[in-house]
Amino acid sequence: MFEFQQYLGFLAFLTILTIGFWLMIFLITAIIPYWIFGGVREFLKERKANKALEQ
Repeated sequence: MFEFQQYLGFLAFLTILTIGFWLMIFLITAIIPYWIFGGVREFLKERKANKALEQ
């Protein structure tokens, strides 16, 4: 009959695929928007500081 050892590669593949899927979801919903928002905020801070220096 079948043994569990046959399925270890398949289960490892599914585990890695699932971890990658949830990591991608986490990056898209949390990390990347945080990074973009921080970049825009820093850009606006620098622009405001440059305007203050010119006046």
